Amino acid sequence: MDVDISRIQLLTRKLEEHAGPAVVERVLKTSGLSRADVDPPATYCSAHKEALFVRHACDAIGDIVFGARTGLDFRSTSSVTGYISKYSRDLKQVLENAARFHSIIDPALAFNLRIAGNSASLEADWKDHSFSRYHRRTEFLLFAGVARIRALTQVNVRPIELRFQHSVGNHVDRFQKVGSFPVRFGAERMEIILSLPSLEIPVPTYDPSLRAHLLAYGERLLAERHSPAQQTRAQIEGLITRSMPGGIIQAEEAAAQLGLSPRTLSRRLTSEGTSYREIVEDLRCDLAQTFIKNGMNLSEVSYVLGYSDQAAFSTAFKRWTGQAPSAFRKRVSQPLSRI
Repeated sequence: MDVDISRIQLLTRKLEEHAGPAVVERVLKTSGLSRADVDPPATYCSAHKEALFVRHACDAIGDIVFGARTGLDFRSTSSVTGYISKYSRDLKQVLENAARFHSIIDPALAFNLRIAGNSASLEADWKDHSFSRYHRRTEFLLFAGVARIRALTQVNVRPIELRFQHSVGNHVDRFQKVGSFPVRFGAERMEIILSLPSLEIPVPTYDPSLRAHLLAYGERLLAERHSPAQQTRAQIEGLITRSMPGGIIQAEEAAAQLGLSPRTLSRRLTSEGTSYREIVEDLRCDLAQTFIKNGMNLSEVSYVLGYSDQAAFSTAFKRWTGQAPSAFRKRVSQPLSRI
């Protein structure tokens, strides 16, 4: 799955300003990328590699809020959805555009505008749950959403609250400092909460004739596009992620939820070069490292990942990484750029 190149170009530029070209080269390589993959004339980048880049960039400079802070600098309007928004009447139309057309540029994430009570919510929902493990990219995307709202309206809009489903331990204040608005983690859903009056903020570049033309074009793109079929692995990762915290869905139940027999599920995973057990282990290993970097204590990580106790988790973690969780926490506190 590919996404527009503009986001990773911004990330590489900001990382180079912060840490220099050598660190950028190292992070690109660790993410499976090269300069040729992100520099002009490249126009698209693998979404998964983009997610890895944000993760490794934060690790390289020892700054958990690098992705969020960079997101607030995002201004690109090169996509059809960006141009539709640019020529919209007000912020409400901008958010309606996001809900309608965002899948054209990123089929893994969908938006929905919900207006209720005294506020409005732009809700985000993963259509491909294999991306939910990439917390730093998720933070980048929602903070970038705030930046786009500001760029389009040319007003320093401050959300009532930005909400994420994952936890960042004791780092919450750092994210709130970056945004200068409330940020909540461990929420029920990902969303940007806005005041109702903010929906009426006009877009200075409003052009009804251009908007009508672009809307028609956007509708044609939606009609012509074919949603990429998710691999069975991605579907399984989504089921496992949603079964947390405190439990891991078993293969038989996962098969039933996908409308498959256990044997058919096993056969499909084998054709993709994996197994249910391997997926569970890989996801647990990846999330464990992310949770530790997020500042969660080890007993909480153990519970979220469905282990009976911390000792069982520590044994598994050492099997995955060759080191104890406490040793890993100490190591990742030393940024790569200082090594």
